[in-house]
Formats: sequence, structure tokens, C-alpha cells
Amino acid sequence: MHINVQNYEGINRHRFNKLQSNVVFFHPNGSPTLYVGGTDMVCSIDFDANKYMESHCENVITVLHEYQDSLLVCGTNAFKPRCWNLNRNESKVTPAQCSGIGISPFCSTQNSLSLFVEGNIYAAAPLYWQGNSLQFRRISDAKVWMYEKWLDEPTFVSATWVSRKQDPENDKIYMFFREKNPDRSADADPWISRIAQVCKVDKGGPRRLFQNTWTSFLKARLVCGLPKEYLYFNRLQDLFVQHAQDWRDTRVYGLFSSSWNSTAVCIYSMDDIDRVFQESDFKGFSGNVPHPRPGTCVPDSRSLPDETINVVRTHPEMEKWVYPLHNEAAILISDRNYTKILVDQVKGAHGNTHNVMVLATEDGWLHKVLEEDNRPFIISEIRLFNHTAHIHTMTLDHITKRLYVGYAEQIVGLDLQRCQDYDQTCEECVLARDPYCAWNHSHCVPVNQYNSLQNVEDGNTSVCSEQPKAEKLISKQFSEISPNTYTVSLSAPYYLSCPKKSHHAKYAWEHDSKGRLECQWTESDCLHLIKAMTEEDYGTYRCISEERGHRGTIIEYNLSAKPHGMVLPKRIDAIWVVVGAVGLGLCLAVAFAVGFKVGQSKHNRKPQTIVL
Repeated sequence: MHINVQNYEGINRHRFNKLQSNVVFFHPNGSPTLYVGGTDMVCSIDFDANKYMESHCENVITVLHEYQDSLLVCGTNAFKPRCWNLNRNESKVTPAQCSGIGISPFCSTQNSLSLFVEGNIYAAAPLYWQGNSLQFRRISDAKVWMYEKWLDEPTFVSATWVSRKQDPENDKIYMFFREKNPDRSADADPWISRIAQVCKVDKGGPRRLFQNTWTSFLKARLVCGLPKEYLYFNRLQDLFVQHAQDWRDTRVYGLFSSSWNSTAVCIYSMDDIDRVFQESDFKGFSGNVPHPRPGTCVPDSRSLPDETINVVRTHPEMEKWVYPLHNEAAILISDRNYTKILVDQVKGAHGNTHNVMVLATEDGWLHKVLEEDNRPFIISEIRLFNHTAHIHTMTLDHITKRLYVGYAEQIVGLDLQRCQDYDQTCEECVLARDPYCAWNHSHCVPVNQYNSLQNVEDGNTSVCSEQPKAEKLISKQFSEISPNTYTVSLSAPYYLSCPKKSHHAKYAWEHDSKGRLECQWTESDCLHLIKAMTEEDYGTYRCISEERGHRGTIIEYNLSAKPHGMVLPKRIDAIWVVVGAVGLGLCLAVAFAVGFKVGQSKHNRKPQTIVL
């Protein structure tokens, strides 16, 4: 397979020769190489050298991960799941020792997940081709599986290992999923979201009871929404775990959908999650809680008393629910229908750390969102195509700060440090509140030890007054606006267009004699429409933006009288001016068309739209 490579402003594209119905990634942090699995192929792509290696296989690849001394590749294999070992140096494939059943689904549309922990494989995939018997199991080493009555038609979303470095015996494996709601009432959502735990050291029960079955399995409801209004987002869609040095500080970012076509993001603390499993009553259980407490990690689970195992077998659900941090509501609620989430931790110019969420929409947009004090701030909206494109998968390199996005037709590598997109002035750079960027000399550049002008917390542009005098002069040169001068006939319809650089700013027009004039909006432009030019309409118009105390002129027009004739449509610096004699209706129609074109200008900051 030939993969085309195209580079532009930190963006790499690798095109497939045919559309892919399923795409999976494996990427070691800090490496320039991305491993990609799809239909009938596995390839490695070096984003620095624009090189790739490829191995062919006759199935849909669903699992791709480093395992032992090679890359484990598992796929559907024509409804006969199978795994292979891929030698990354020689691009040589050999059969793996483990069977693919229980690791890979029988077809790519079936639900599955996999987790690799210290030489062991934890996976959930159907055990039969019909898609039933979906269990979370440990497949290698001491094999352990689930009790079939614990879950009701689950859809697994994610799994993670939370390591307790000072207490490894209590390491836990957590799985996140949604399942059928036991509440079958008419007004109840048919699905609810869950988190479940098992102990990493769990070997299953004794021969007489629960042999090779999890003895530490517990589950709890995962709540996201507006609790005070009894409004919940019950369907977990995607999840990202941000691990911390102290396991208690580990954060879980959950992306949820609802029955009314909205999505929400909630953040949970691993300390809160653990407290629910350690302290909550067991739902439906009225007896005395045995010792050891059900769900407790012990050195040898095969020695657990029957009383402890029986509670796990019959009443694994917690009475208490897992709520977001500080019992808060969802940090973000949107009607954009997000489908995927990643989170990066960024060190700012002054050493403070900031969390940035990358959210994918169902139509292929990427939103870069700052999470500051449990509040969201949309830094930019990015579109990599000028058409709707479903995102199959994405992964983030936390060292190089590159995002890799898998579409059906190609893979895109994108640098998250896109500081050139707000490079005009110090104020524009600071107002972006992008923790990846700071103002340095005459440019907005990726943060390093020499940067100092940044205010991520609230975008206060007063920090720009700290620039040396020479730097202020350079910044002023960038910010000066040259007026666009036009002559217009009396009685001609006319409109002026100003690009909306920031969704967080307020916009208006100012005229030297009429004063303040409100905008008439397209999707991405502030317009001023004139039905028919009169003497008092001539003069200077300025498009003014105001954001967090900073006031700036985006564009300036000077309109003067034209005795005869008409001005033909012109485009100057992505700002369109149209004069015609057919009235305001045409102006509005053209304005919406123009709004689309200006929306693709690289000058737009929020939303920042990249179409390449």
C-alpha cells in the first residue's frame, strides 16, 4: 500500500489507498513512529523521516500493542479471531502463542477492549461469533474471568491499571462501561454507566467456589450531569485517565451522551472512587459484612472465606454512587455531540500546570479546551477537512505534544503547539489562554524557559505592559490597522464584513458620526448592512472587539462618494466587499456565503479553523 505524505505548518497527512472501516493506533510516547492497524494491513509510519513499513494480513486489525519483545497484532481473521507477533525491525509476522478469541472481536463492529499490564493481557471481547458472552478476563498468566450474572448487556469503554507504588498488593484494575438499567420504568434511561474494580493480584477463588473467577469484583454507578436538577447523562462514550504520582490524585475524565442529543464531560478523583468501594454498603445486602470485606485485595484470593466470596457473587453493586470531583456538576455540557476525549497536562511559562482537553465531534472537528478551576474555556476549534469526516481513533504524545487522528481515508498528525495562529500581537497571544504558548519578543511561540508573557488563568492582557520598550514597538506595528478605502455610489446597497476572531469577545461597529452600530451575524462574521447609501452613511467604520478589558480594532473601512458607476466585487485580505443594485436580500445571501469563506481564514482564533 502506498501512503502519500503531505506536510503543512506542523500537520502531516498519510493517505490510505482505500477507505478503512476500522483504525487502531499504537504509539510509544516520545517516538516519531506511529503503528497503524486497519483492514488487511499493519504499517509503521515515521513522522520525522516520512518513512513507512508495512505488513499485509487478511483481516481487520482490532488490537495493536507492545507485548513482550514484539508488537502483538490481533484481528477478526474472517470470524476466527487470531493474534500474531510482529517483529518491528524486520516487519516479520509470526503466530502468537495466545488465541485471538477473547482478545479480538469476531467482527470490527462488535464491542471489545484490551489492557496490557506487566506481561498480562486483560481483555473484553465476545467469546462466540454471535457477539454474546462478553466478559472482562485476564488471559495470560493466571487466567481469571467474570461471573456471568454480574453484567447486563455491557458495552465496555475503557480499562486502566492504577498502581500504588508504596502498596503494590493493593494495585487495582478498573473497567468503565455502560449496561442495561435495572430500572425498567418508562421514564428511566435504558442505559446507565458503571465503574468496576478487580485486584491485580486476584487469582480467583478456591476449587470449591469461584475457581478462576474474580473474587474482588465490585461495581458502582458513575454519575454525570446536573444532580440538583435530576438531569443525568447516562451513556458513557469515551474516557481518559490522567495518572498522578500519588494514585489518589489520579483523575478520570468521562465523556457522556444523553437521550436528548447532548454530551457532557465529568471529572472524577481516584480517591473518591476508592472511598466508595471501601466504605459503601452493598446494594440489596442486609447481613453483617464479613471479614475480609468483599472486594479487599489479599495475597492469595484462593484462601478467602466463603462468606466474603458469596457477597461478591450475589451483591457486587455499591449502594453509593460515584460523583464528580467535589460533588460538582458536569464541567462541560454541549450540543456538539462529542465522541472522543484526550487530556494533556501542560507546564506554563511560570511553572504552573494546566490541563487541556482535546474533544472530537461526530462530524470531525477537534476542540482544544482549557480546564481551569473546574471550568472550561474553548481555546480553539480545528477542522482538518472541509467536509464531514468521522474520527475512528486518536492518540496524543504527551512528550512531543503531537496529536494523531485516524480517519477512514487518512491519518493526520497535528502539533498542538499551534502558537502561530495567534501571532499578531502580545494581547492576542495572551487572550488565547493557550498554555502551550507565550509571547516572546515579537512572536507567540511554544513555551520555554525564556518566555514570561502569559496569563492562562484569566487571559489578563495587562501582562503585555511588562514588555521591554523595543518589543512594544514591534507589537504595535503588528497591531496597526490600515484602513480599506472604497468609493460607493449613492443609493447602492452595501455591506462591510469583519471576521469573528474570538467567540469570547464582543463585537460592534463604530462610525465617526453615527457612533456604535450592532453587528448582524453570519456564522463567522460581524456584518454591517446598508440598504441604500445616503450622505450620512459615508465616513469611517471600525470593527471593534472587546474581551477581558482589552479593546482592539479588527478592521477599518473608509467609504466615500462615487459620482457614477458601480464597484465590482473585491476581496482584500480575506475581507469581502460587495456592491450590487438588487437590494438587501442579495447582500444577506452573499454575506452567508462569504461567512463560510472567511471562516476558513487562518486569522480566526476561536474558533480556529484549519482546512488543509
